[in-house]
Amino acid sequence: MFRRTKDGEGGNPAGGEAGAEDIPAPPIKPFSKKGSHAPSKPSSTAALRSSVIPGPTRRTDRSRAGQNESNKLTVGRDIHLKGEITSCHKLVVEGKVEAAIADAHVIKVAPSGYFKGDAQVNEADISGRYEGTLIARDKLVIRASGRVSGSIRYGRIVIESGGEISGDMQALGPEREVTTDPPATKREEDADKAVPYASST
Repeated sequence: MFRRTKDGEGGNPAGGEAGAEDIPAPPIKPFSKKGSHAPSKPSSTAALRSSVIPGPTRRTDRSRAGQNESNKLTVGRDIHLKGEITSCHKLVVEGKVEAAIADAHVIKVAPSGYFKGDAQVNEADISGRYEGTLIARDKLVIRASGRVSGSIRYGRIVIESGGEISGDMQALGPEREVTTDPPATKREEDADKAVPYASST
């Protein structure tokens, strides 16, 4: 543990001046970035990435989706609903509904569903039974199991094989508004206004 110095004196390397002179001090190195405990300064690209804030479009899309889902009404199979439905974005009928609905976006009648009343919507998808007045400003789809009867107005219509429709039907004009005179009545009025042909003898 002790060794003899040049002068022949023994001593502790850790204590005394002679021991301190014999042991060379290790070179001092600065801390590397990997071994440093101090927080390193973020690079400019990392700072830019952390400072990017999602735009308002994502938030509005989420809020709109949530709003549409919150304005959705589903009537279950064992439910019978009567009355007036307002502020409804989408109505799904799996049970029985006797009501009036206006200014809705979509009405969907499931195969087990039955709707009786008046509806003014943009799109209608009928797989069950519908009776009453239906105005589908954009599109009306009648599935193979669908049965529609009453006064029907539509922008476009799709009827699958097996679907049934009966009653007063009329396509809406380009303005998507209900016209007052059906084509048959207009032809009868034009025939009454025609001047009869008189032959000379």
